[in-house]
Amino acid sequence: MAMSDPIADMLTRIRNAGKANFKSVDIPGARMKTEIAKVLKSEGYIRNYKFVNDNKQGMLRVYLKYGPDQTHSIFGLERVSKPSRRVYVKGNKIKPVLNGLGIVILSTSKGIMTDKSARRENIGGELLCHVW
Repeated sequence: MAMSDPIADMLTRIRNAGKANFKSVDIPGARMKTEIAKVLKSEGYIRNYKFVNDNKQGMLRVYLKYGPDQTHSIFGLERVSKPSRRVYVKGNKIKPVLNGLGIVILSTSKGIMTDKSARRENIGGELLCHVW
């Protein structure tokens, strides 16, 4: 059966692997998922990611990050825009998550970026998810 929302599946796999204290999680590969993983790595929410070629779709391996007392560095992941209801926002109307403690990941005309860089460039787009 085809997956209706692959980004929500990615976020759920990361959330569940973090709760189970896994070191890494494998996600079916796609270019947008790789860009989201790049943003999560640059913001310090995951340790690393790697695209593993398996002569099919490919797998995105995400290495999770934990604190000194084995608490997951991602406390919450929330999908905002869904296939059934897309949410778009202008560059000057992007609201911060938890007063700036979290990030918003957006899909813009200049690629996948965080809310801070989208506000700085005054560019809007589709709100993909909140991470805190």
